[in-house]
Amino acid sequence: MTEELTGGGAETLALLRELDDPEWPEWPRDYDRAAVAARFRTLVARLEADFAVRCEAAPDNQDSSEYGRVVVPAGATVRGTRLVVCVSNFGSLALVCADNPGAFFGTVDARAEGELDAADLARVERALGELGYVVVAEELLGRDYDGPSRLGWHVQRPTWADRFFGIF
Repeated sequence: MTEELTGGGAETLALLRELDDPEWPEWPRDYDRAAVAARFRTLVARLEADFAVRCEAAPDNQDSSEYGRVVVPAGATVRGTRLVVCVSNFGSLALVCADNPGAFFGTVDARAEGELDAADLARVERALGELGYVVVAEELLGRDYDGPSRLGWHVQRPTWADRFFGIF
C-alpha cells in the first residue's frame, strides 16, 4: 500500500528532507546518469512484461528533477485508465498516478472514484519496490514545499512534487 495508508508519511517526508540539497536542484551530488538510465529501462521492460503491453517511455528529461515517465496504456488496466509512473533523479523516488499527475488527489482518490484498480496499483508498486524505488504518495508530494532549495521562478506555491519531479 502507498504511504498515506500505512502511516509512513512522516518517514517519507523525512527522506525527502534528507535528499533536499539546495546546491543540487536537478540531481543529487552523487548522481550516476548511466545507473539511473539502466534502472529506468529495466522498469519499462518489467511493466511491459507485467501488463503484457508496450508502454510509452520518456526518459532523461531535461531541466527537470524528474528523470522520466512510463505510461501503462489504459487498455491494459482493469479500469481503463492509464497509469503514469514518474521517476525522480533523487533517491530512486517514484510516483504512481492514475491518468496523469494531478488528475486526482492521489491513488486513494482515484480508487474511490473507480478509476484505479487495487491490483493494477499493487502490480506497479511491486515492480517499483523490487527494483529499489521508493514510492511516494501523490498526496504527500502535493503538500507545500518548505525546504531550503530555491525552486523555479514559475512556481507560485511550490510543493514537494515541484522539488523532486518538477522543471527548472
